[in-house]
Amino acid sequence: MTLAEQKDAARKAAFARRKQAFEMRAPGQAGALSEVLAGYRGVPLAGYMPMRTEIDPLAAMAEASAHGPVGVPVIRGAGQPLVFSLWEPDRDLVDGPFGAQVPATERLMVPEILIIPLVAFTRKGDRLGYGGGFYDRTLEGLCEHRPTLAIGFAFAAQEATDLPLEPTDQKLDMIVTETGILTP
Repeated sequence: MTLAEQKDAARKAAFARRKQAFEMRAPGQAGALSEVLAGYRGVPLAGYMPMRTEIDPLAAMAEASAHGPVGVPVIRGAGQPLVFSLWEPDRDLVDGPFGAQVPATERLMVPEILIIPLVAFTRKGDRLGYGGGFYDRTLEGLCEHRPTLAIGFAFAAQEATDLPLEPTDQKLDMIVTETGILTP
């Protein structure tokens, strides 16, 4: 089996676990994420607008926005890193590429903390995304200029024992789930 086939199989299994966790989710799923972010008040961070069955970080992002800048990713094109536009609760959003919502008025910012949606993760900080490499390129570029804290946010059910990896896959510094905080 090729690496691409291994990743496809791992994604398929992880999407099924994520869907089940999403369907059984309870209120307060971003509580542990809020706890983590409280220790970084005022530090520029970027979250994401949840799509489909992704765990929802918006409550934690809204709390953080009262203390400092919060952005969301904007896709410029295939093969490019993400850029981030300032986000505030209750501001107008429009549909961006791949169906993700983005602020109607773009105001770019550079985060020092990145909250990353996941398809799967391991306790070692390995991550599996959707396969476009957007977060891998983005993390690599941000870390070239300054330390950037990479926080994976996922349902606990998305944990995998092992994942197929490539040399370009970027590791997570921390994983936050609805049940707690994992530090590789």
